[in-house]
Amino acid sequence: MLFYLIIIISLFYAIFYKSKRSLHMLQQNLYNENNRYLKWVFKNKKQFLDLDIINIFISLIGIFVIYDIENISYISLIIIMIISVIIGLSWFKRINNDQNKKPLVVTARIKRLIFTIIILYLIPIIFLLNSLNNLQAVFIILFIISLMIYLNTIVVFIANIINFPIERCVYYYYKSKAQNKLKSIPNLKIIGITGSYGKTSSKNILSDILNIKYNALPTPRNLNTYNGLIMTVNNHMDKFTDIFIAEMGAYVKGEIAGLCKLIKPKYGILTRIGTAHLESFGSEQNIIDGKFELIESLPKDGFAILNGDDEKQVNYKLKNKVKTIWIGINNKDVDVRAINIKCSNKGSSFDCQFKNDSKLYHFDTKLLGDHNVYNILAAVACGKEFGIEIDELIQAVKGVKPVEHRLELKKIGNFYQIDDAYNSNPIGALNACKVLSMMPGIKVVVTPGMIELGDQEFAYNKTFGEQIAEVAKADYAVLIGEKRTEPIKQGLLTKGFDKDKIVVFNDVRDAYPFIRTLTGKQEVYALFENDLPDTYNE
Repeated sequence: MLFYLIIIISLFYAIFYKSKRSLHMLQQNLYNENNRYLKWVFKNKKQFLDLDIINIFISLIGIFVIYDIENISYISLIIIMIISVIIGLSWFKRINNDQNKKPLVVTARIKRLIFTIIILYLIPIIFLLNSLNNLQAVFIILFIISLMIYLNTIVVFIANIINFPIERCVYYYYKSKAQNKLKSIPNLKIIGITGSYGKTSSKNILSDILNIKYNALPTPRNLNTYNGLIMTVNNHMDKFTDIFIAEMGAYVKGEIAGLCKLIKPKYGILTRIGTAHLESFGSEQNIIDGKFELIESLPKDGFAILNGDDEKQVNYKLKNKVKTIWIGINNKDVDVRAINIKCSNKGSSFDCQFKNDSKLYHFDTKLLGDHNVYNILAAVACGKEFGIEIDELIQAVKGVKPVEHRLELKKIGNFYQIDDAYNSNPIGALNACKVLSMMPGIKVVVTPGMIELGDQEFAYNKTFGEQIAEVAKADYAVLIGEKRTEPIKQGLLTKGFDKDKIVVFNDVRDAYPFIRTLTGKQEVYALFENDLPDTYNE
């Protein structure tokens, strides 16, 4: 009995660590919303090349060949036990070595899933304990358990399906609670922010600026889904909140409309519309229509802030008669425009023009890049509409904090890092290259490229390679992942980039010691453009 108990403990060891990884990926993929988790499972086939397949074969041999040869059978059971421990150790090492951007958060939902997963694995283990006198039955049950461990990602998916009715009840309870809280604050101003890029930066900048006069509550981090907005309202909003700034994310058409129905924003800001999540939206037109769901949902007494330099926004035929405020840099026919933009390792500065006002207003900020200037213009336009004086807005912009991992300039040892690691995209990558080009000294770009761009991914990454050479004027290109960065390499070579200054690593951590070797008389500026999400494996 003790022998079998040790085997069961070793099996649970493997189950625990594999389930932890699967639950992490399920959470990262929004609990399989729009089949995201299933797509991840079938895209990442490497997970099926694991040692636990040996346990499946040993169990099969035990069923049909050696169950009546007691000594060999027990040796087989010992092998299964040893392999289970090795599997657990390998997954323990893998999980602890991962540099996760978003670690697994053990929420109430995750706890409910863990309970269901334990039940699913306990069922065959209970049968195993009741069949110890029948060696063939033991091997049959061990085959089932080994198969379940091997297909752990599917077991977690099944647990998610089983829990679905419970989760819907929980969702509707908290949704009703959030909506009642919103109704209980009648003077609350609700601002929705969406776009393909820059939502989180825009939200944080707007919050910093509006908080000079109001008590503004932004959604924390990137909680931009249904559950994220509900959690924010229920857990963070109180009767003293003047303004709720809701970041709204979407992977398919119709999601933004659903979020608007949930919180009913009166004001809306569109950042930039591009090709982010093209694969899930299906087409560029679906992306445009999906983002404009926010603006189309606004009441007539609200207002929308749109980007006059974004052709997709300018060319969109708005059905809603809501007041629109246009911002821009290149387009002269806008309501709020930035000119004379300058950028350095200290931050950015620009002059601001307001329509029907001949005076120029000078703004300084710690932030880098044109896209942050757009975000500041949107926030200034919104603040002005809310009655904040321009002098106050100028002071507020000076105090805006850099957004983590979004062109965040910081000193790392003996070089400067421009950290633009979070969720790179074609427009953001181009802006980052422009920022790097303004820096003195040696310029380095570190990148694994861009993902989730559908069948245009290769072309966009090749163009990015060309921009590293021509726009950023980089001295070195450090590519992370030889296979997936091939289009970037092609783009670099197309523009005559020195192939000896293209360095390839499989792990971004290897880039740091390399960059440190470049420091000398000149300062080194290293742009870290994009960091692959935890769900990605080459």
